[in-house]
Amino acid sequence: MRVLETYIMRRTFAIFAVTLFWVLAIVWTTQVLTRINVVTSSGQSAATFFEIAALVLPAVIPIVIPFALGIAVAQTLATMNTDSELIVITASGSSKTTIIRPILLIAVAASIASFAIENGVEPFARERLRALVSEARADLITSVVSEGTFQTIDDGLVIQISERLPDGRFAGIFLADTREEETELIYYAETGATIELNGEHVLVMQDGVVHRRNATGNVSIIRYQSYAFDLAEFAPATSTITYLPKDRTLGFLLNPDPADPVFQQKPASFTAELHRRLTDWTYPLVFALIGLAVAGDSRSFRESRIHPLITTMLIALFIRWEGFIAGNAAGDSLAFVPTMYAVPLISMLVCVWVIATNKRLELPTRWTDRMQDFWTQRAMAPILRRRAKAEGER
Repeated sequence: MRVLETYIMRRTFAIFAVTLFWVLAIVWTTQVLTRINVVTSSGQSAATFFEIAALVLPAVIPIVIPFALGIAVAQTLATMNTDSELIVITASGSSKTTIIRPILLIAVAASIASFAIENGVEPFARERLRALVSEARADLITSVVSEGTFQTIDDGLVIQISERLPDGRFAGIFLADTREEETELIYYAETGATIELNGEHVLVMQDGVVHRRNATGNVSIIRYQSYAFDLAEFAPATSTITYLPKDRTLGFLLNPDPADPVFQQKPASFTAELHRRLTDWTYPLVFALIGLAVAGDSRSFRESRIHPLITTMLIALFIRWEGFIAGNAAGDSLAFVPTMYAVPLISMLVCVWVIATNKRLELPTRWTDRMQDFWTQRAMAPILRRRAKAEGER
């Protein structure tokens, strides 16, 4: 490989790695925060939280890789153009393949990595994640015995105990149940314990009262010696884990189990997921070609109307948005499956045509003018307001 190609590859890969790391960190953090309640509400350990956080990562990486690569290609080529390096490469007699080849090598490697993660790692991570979430919800008994805290078990169901006795029983039990509309139930008990009855966990409360208020506001008080509350109502068993098409391996999608309950309800969703797996891995290559089509040629500073990175990202977002729409629509109608292949294929063909004919892939001039006018007005608005205020005071 030539020195120039190695130089371009090294610069592109460095920006790609840094961008991938930071974008992945941001997206991963948002995904983890949405699941932190699973750990906090069920009293799980920190190890469980970190395991859940790690299992979320494989689902995020294939989504982030194309955007990180598009940013890296556009930023690298724009910087090289600003530093007049692209002009020097062109003036030295080097062909466009000197710039294209190293970027395509990175794009192909990124596409292969995306395919391997999405089909080899992500399904197993999703299965394990669903099992962990189910175990956390089924282990709500651990959170129930947390002393001195009000624990929200389900929507409208709150429980609290004041003390755990040495023999394993609970003292000072409070339970509020407002899950039924227009009915409020509040349970008090001096003592209680959890037992297993017919394979189900039951909270047996002793020496207490039940306050029941109906829709008219009337309150009835019932005193009891013993009352059993079924914990299975809000602690689903791990044996009832439901796996969606995204959780299945590529082999399962190629040959689904006819007895699978989800497949019986929505067989089209499995077909749509299969074709999504077979098309999503091409987007790193698509975004790299977009970056080459936008910023792959040398140009004068006077010609640039908008930064190539912005143009690349806007076009890439539009294409990826079309891919998401086609994939979601294919879950309801398999007629959209060809569109899932057409979106990346047509995008690549257009970019290859632009590169081969030495044209430029840019946003329409009227769009860029409107964008510049919009941002200019936004930037000038505070200055004009201050000026008008100063003139009014005079």
